[in-house]
Amino acid sequence: MSLYQPTEESEIIDHSVSQLARKYAGKFDETDIRPIVTDSYNSFADAKVRSFVPVFTTRYADDRLRALAKVRGLITDTPPSVLFVCVHNAGRSQMAAGWLRTLSKGRIEVYSGGSLPGKDLNAAAVAAMQEVGIDIATEFPKPFAVEIVQAADVVITMGCGDTCPIFPGKRYEDWALDDPAGLDVAAVRPIRDAIKQRVEDLIRDMGVSTQ
Repeated sequence: MSLYQPTEESEIIDHSVSQLARKYAGKFDETDIRPIVTDSYNSFADAKVRSFVPVFTTRYADDRLRALAKVRGLITDTPPSVLFVCVHNAGRSQMAAGWLRTLSKGRIEVYSGGSLPGKDLNAAAVAAMQEVGIDIATEFPKPFAVEIVQAADVVITMGCGDTCPIFPGKRYEDWALDDPAGLDVAAVRPIRDAIKQRVEDLIRDMGVSTQ
């Protein structure tokens, strides 16, 4: 009879489940959490930097569980939330999320995702955001999760077509913006600045005070 030998995958998943079970005690148990963690882990199967996968897995699963708790009414004190969706979740949606986190001063909950997530962030987009003092280098491409779409008050799409599911009672907008893929930093700057203007307009439209 052979003894069970944990794999790297199982160790990552078990550790993430244990962390999140403590965080969501009283709301979700491990049988609720494990499938979301496992699915989140599998989302990073093609990630180039494998050492980041444990952190990515837990952060993404945490976002999904928080969104699910909101949808189920298990938490009710959440701020308004916005989901940005583009194709690869590597450039436009990450820049928009970075701008919104900064300009809303934490008064809006921010999510992002991709219809076909890339393997890593767009380096020119990261550099362009660093120029304005916003660090998105620790973010990561990921798919959009249905529970996050359900939980979001506003869903902003950026050239991802009709892949994002539609739920009633939400505000949907499509922002026509050039894709920064393959562009250098100089060419990304105008996209970055256009996104900032749209984010500022969005904050005003949502009636969120940043004073």
